[in-house]
Amino acid sequence: MKKSSVEISVGIFVLVGIFCVGYLSIRFGKMEWIGENYYPVLARFESVAGLTPGAEVRMAGIPVGKVQSVSLDMKEKVALVEMKIQKDIVLSDDVMASIKTAGLIGDKYIKLSPGGSDETLDPGEMVDETESALDIEELVSKYVFGGI
Repeated sequence: MKKSSVEISVGIFVLVGIFCVGYLSIRFGKMEWIGENYYPVLARFESVAGLTPGAEVRMAGIPVGKVQSVSLDMKEKVALVEMKIQKDIVLSDDVMASIKTAGLIGDKYIKLSPGGSDETLDPGEMVDETESALDIEELVSKYVFGGI
C-alpha cells in the first residue's frame, strides 16, 4: 500500500512537471492559439524583394505584427502581402506601409506610418498607400554600368 502511494505521488509530480514545461514552451515561444490576438491586413507592393513570411511589422520602431504571407496578385500583377496586426493596435485608413531594411544588409520588415484620418482600417481591408523596397543591387548595377 505504501509503495503504490509513492508511485502515484511520483506520477502526479511528473505530470505536473510536463504540464509546466509545455506551458512555458508555449508562452516563451509565443505560440498562438485558435483565438489569436491578431487581425489580418492586406497591402499591395510593386516589389517585395527580400521580404519573407514571418518578417516583422513595426510602427515607431516597435513590433506590432508579422507578415503572414507574400504572394503574387495575378489580377494587378503586383505583390500581395498579408500582415497580422495585434488587436490592440488601431490603424487609420490612411496608414502608409513601406518595406525597409534593418541595417545595411539586414532583414526586410514593414514599417507602418500612421495617418491622420479618424476612419479606421477594418480586419481584412487593404492598405492603400505603400512604398516598395529599395533594391540596393539594382542601384549598384546602374551605377557600375553607367545607368545613373
